Amino acid sequence: MDLRRLALVALAVAVAVVGDFGGSSYAKVMTFDVKRKFSGKAKNLSALKAHDYRRHGRLLSAVNVDLPIGGNGHPSETGLYFAKIGLGNPSKDYYVQVDTGSDILWVNCAGCDKCPTKSDLGIGLTLYNPKGSTTSSLVYCDQDFCTSTYDGQLPGCKPDIQCQYNVVYGDGSSTAGYFVKDTVHLQQVTGNLQTGSTNGTVIFGCGAKQSGELGTSSEALDGILGFGQANSSMLSQLAAAGKVKKIFAHCLDNTDGGGIFAIGEVVSPKVNTTPMVPNQAHYNVVMKAVEVGDSVIDLPSDIFDSGDRKGTIIDSGTTLAYLPSTIYQPLIKKILAQQPSLRLHTVEDEFTCFQFSDNVDGAFPVVKFHFEDSLVLTVYPHEYLFQIREDAWCFGWQNSEMQSKDGKDMILLGDLVLSNKLVVYDIENQTIGWTEYNCTSSIKVKDASSEAVYSVGAHDIGSASSLTFGGILTFLSILIALLHTSIA
Repeated sequence: MDLRRLALVALAVAVAVVGDFGGSSYAKVMTFDVKRKFSGKAKNLSALKAHDYRRHGRLLSAVNVDLPIGGNGHPSETGLYFAKIGLGNPSKDYYVQVDTGSDILWVNCAGCDKCPTKSDLGIGLTLYNPKGSTTSSLVYCDQDFCTSTYDGQLPGCKPDIQCQYNVVYGDGSSTAGYFVKDTVHLQQVTGNLQTGSTNGTVIFGCGAKQSGELGTSSEALDGILGFGQANSSMLSQLAAAGKVKKIFAHCLDNTDGGGIFAIGEVVSPKVNTTPMVPNQAHYNVVMKAVEVGDSVIDLPSDIFDSGDRKGTIIDSGTTLAYLPSTIYQPLIKKILAQQPSLRLHTVEDEFTCFQFSDNVDGAFPVVKFHFEDSLVLTVYPHEYLFQIREDAWCFGWQNSEMQSKDGKDMILLGDLVLSNKLVVYDIENQTIGWTEYNCTSSIKVKDASSEAVYSVGAHDIGSASSLTFGGILTFLSILIALLHTSIA
């Protein structure tokens, strides 16, 4: 898969928060419900990789916030996280995918061609109708949002022509439509573990036509909410307006479910960091070595810097972990060396699996990824192996060259290795860091203006969930530390 050609953007999908945030000396924290997309045992393991494949397509597309989110992060039981947000006046609920690998907010709209009308995820889908909201307005091609998105006015633009978007993803799926401006309804953190309602005004994509997997019901959602670092993202738009710091963090629990997703300066726990690779479309860092057990894999010196794909992509929107053959093959070989009698078999032509009834943590080695500035990412056997039945396990490691249409290398670390860790993305200082952490507990985030410190924790929404799947779904919180008192 050629990441340089995955998204053909006729008009960039972008998000801009343009509301009046009032004027006060302390920051706000806002929340909205998030639930896990693949809850319950996966009936089709290939669906996990299909999801990641589509995610990789979204990688090339193109407040401070508290976003509740849920799920257990386990590959055989979950896929990705999605949030419930309110849009319009009167407000209606929409379920949107939470994605750190893209920069968009779009929802399916009334009159859409081939938009899904039902979902196998156990959620109700809603088509957004601009005419049904008293606060909505269209965005035109000569307006600042559209011209800034395209670095100038588009050819043939006239005042009455709407600002359009069109994105084609790596698997051939596409979304197309136009931009609208309307009210978004969020939950603001008003104190330690306390919230209250608030709202703002956003420009987002109104999906008029979907194709491919985006038009099916098996994994259908109302849209996508991106947390990328591009200037068009919601995070970047808020930061450019002086409303937030460009810092966010997530902590995904793969044992009991849920965790924390926060935008704002995390003051506790502290994390060690590594520099982000500059001028990249995604959150890339420099990997230096891979260690299995007590030995370091002997790798080519240039394996971690593959041409225009510099560094390792850190992406919580991807379920598994993708490594080039030069890393994948020796990694699997060293892991299996501790269990030479293990009989491997392939499930659904996708996963390497085996029967095993003992404790995997005592039988398989720990894997450590070493990054620049001595930052280490430790992955335990129960994290890189997932159970498909009581005595059957599969590897979450995947060969990225087998996933790539052009056969090129790609190092991408998803939820498989990011779970049970607090991961902090500091875009302002161009660093990413992490530490092992109990993701069912809470973190402390500092108000950008008053320097007050708020606790943000995980919340259990299982009993209130509309999902038909079993299991407890937990809120993840995205902390938006705004510089002003209110959102108009």
